[in-house]
Amino acid sequence: MKIKTLSRSEQQHTRANKGDVTKVHRNATGNVNKFQRAREYQRALVAVKLDKMFAKPFVGALDGHMDGVWCTANCKRSLVEFISGSCDGEIKAWDLAQRRCVWTRPAHDGFVRGISIEPHNAFFLSCGDDCTIKKWRLQVDDSSEDAMQPDYTWSGDRPFLSLDHHWAQSKFCTSAEAVDVWDYNRPQPVSSFAWGADAVTMARWNPAEPALIASAGADRSVTLYDVRQSNMLHKTTLAMKSNCLAWNPQEPFNFVVANEDHNLYTFDMRRMESALKIHKDHVSAVMSVAFSPTGQEFVTGSYDRTVRIFGHRAGRSKECYHARRMQRVFCVNYSADARFVISGSDDTNLRIWKADANESLGPRASREIRSREYRDALKNKFAHMPEIRKIAKRRHTPKAIHKATVQERESNERQRRKTENRIKHSRPGTVKREAQRQQVVVKKHD
Repeated sequence: MKIKTLSRSEQQHTRANKGDVTKVHRNATGNVNKFQRAREYQRALVAVKLDKMFAKPFVGALDGHMDGVWCTANCKRSLVEFISGSCDGEIKAWDLAQRRCVWTRPAHDGFVRGISIEPHNAFFLSCGDDCTIKKWRLQVDDSSEDAMQPDYTWSGDRPFLSLDHHWAQSKFCTSAEAVDVWDYNRPQPVSSFAWGADAVTMARWNPAEPALIASAGADRSVTLYDVRQSNMLHKTTLAMKSNCLAWNPQEPFNFVVANEDHNLYTFDMRRMESALKIHKDHVSAVMSVAFSPTGQEFVTGSYDRTVRIFGHRAGRSKECYHARRMQRVFCVNYSADARFVISGSDDTNLRIWKADANESLGPRASREIRSREYRDALKNKFAHMPEIRKIAKRRHTPKAIHKATVQERESNERQRRKTENRIKHSRPGTVKREAQRQQVVVKKHD
């Protein structure tokens, strides 16, 4: 028996005679196209491929140091001034606009451990292994002998490991065996905080709370201090040592620590029981981290000789920069307009990179700007599609880094299988899963 599944009226779909107009069953609206989504997907795919083809992140190099670059500092209100310190005690002031060194000074005996620029860009401070802190005038257009001499020198009883100027007030902090808070008008620290006997490798002021300091110690600790009190607020011991930390300038209750276990961890200072986010991709110890002025991303430098850029809520890096001659990266910074990244490495060079690898640096017509915005919107719309996601995430890395990444992935997979087997072959409830964000925190001290 034959059954018709479709029932149509023949009078509604056929012409009565040859002179009748043929009916067209489609939407005649001009802004609706049945192939619109397919066309947009194809354009998004082409846009992602073009980004890869035209990505040229390297801008230029600043050479002149005789030893590895250990620390750098940028101006928060200027795009021109930039200061760097090397392992031989030399400090250089750079003009980033012209990519030239404006003056050089042998400032310290031994490493230059920390450099920080005053918020109004009038001067900067430096500290080193020679137990001194020096105050220098910040004038990139003045290379006279007076400008090359420190205005004031503070002396300590131990080598300093880091230095950071307050975001608004006329004081700064240093770290060594303790965290010291200094005032311009005092020859000695006005406050000193110590929790344990190990060295404090890094200390940073909070950008919003004027009395809050975060520090990272050699005993694997991350500590919060309130300079209005005589004791510390909180101390958290991690699984491995942290080399650097940076506050988010737009979310000042969050900060990122660069750890020896190849990862970075975002913490909320109000809830230190676990990390908010784990940022992975490096295959060696992370030495430095710095936030963009927008607070939406941060840059990292690692012992694996790469510079990576992460979204502040992303677990994986969106950019990976490396050069054939670039060695271990000790310091990274953003420019004040968040368009460029400056890295200092062990090969005595400073390198300038684009924060957006495929950004055009020259003048652009309004038509080109609109076209770029349209392509970006399409990429965001179809970012979840497998083909587009695969192309966007693809990064060509050196052979050694690729092999280390594969080995680390296999090691994590073995550890995951081992945990699953322990749970499967144990009495129910005896072996519990623990989130990796909680595993990084070993102990809390209140």
